[in-house]
Amino acid sequence: MRISDALHSARERLKTITESPGAEAQSLLAATLGVDRVHLLTYPEQSLTPMQNIAFETLVARRAGGEPLPYILGRRAFFDRDFFVSPAVLIPRPETELLLEAALAFAAECEPGIAVDVGTGSGALAVTFAAHQPGWRVCAVDVSPAALAVAEHNAERHSIAERIIFVAGDLLTPLIAQAVRVDLIMANLPYIPSQIAAALDVSRHEPALALDGGADGLALIRRLLDQAPALVNPGGLLLLEMQFDQGAAITALAQAALPGAQIDIIRDYTGHERIVRVRS
Repeated sequence: MRISDALHSARERLKTITESPGAEAQSLLAATLGVDRVHLLTYPEQSLTPMQNIAFETLVARRAGGEPLPYILGRRAFFDRDFFVSPAVLIPRPETELLLEAALAFAAECEPGIAVDVGTGSGALAVTFAAHQPGWRVCAVDVSPAALAVAEHNAERHSIAERIIFVAGDLLTPLIAQAVRVDLIMANLPYIPSQIAAALDVSRHEPALALDGGADGLALIRRLLDQAPALVNPGGLLLLEMQFDQGAAITALAQAALPGAQIDIIRDYTGHERIVRVRS
């Protein structure tokens, strides 16, 4: 089978799964052949070996079955770098780049301090922040040992591991136990209500631990805000990713936890409320 034929067949199979069947077919074939997508367009008449054809068909079948493309490829682009991902972690989303941009803007206007990425998952926030702010000390916390292993791998992959401390634990609990004071908290915690999370297609493949936010979606965010006053220095910043309709509820929780804090909301690329910004 030629490259052009393989791509056409895969594109047809993936039409019902994705809005970008052609691009995804190219990504899968490029991974199979160990080439880039430009190669596929340059040499459409190149023939696949029988083993290459079997390998490609296997990947296409996985994607046609609903498995997310980043898990199949083992990587996901985030901000200005690629991250290894596995089913142990949530696949980084473009919306979370807004949280990172807000964190970098804050860091640029103040003296270097200590930043914490709570529920680090793949480590996308912690690693990218550390890479852009070498003067800051960064701590990445996650309750899942498997997720921490992925985050550590990504830190090593981007040559930043020596500047990040990885801590296994529940939210800020391990830092409170050490009486640590911090200047920045980044948190993309589970915020989808349990009933909704269970019905989502993504729950078939991505970890429930990273999706399920409890009955109202705010269970972990509520606990984090309760813990924050014990750690955040005056003038410090909390950045909380949320579901589009949770802004008012989280603002009220933040006001109760940190009276006098300056609170505003950042909207995402579609105009929905996405990040709560709390300046203590």
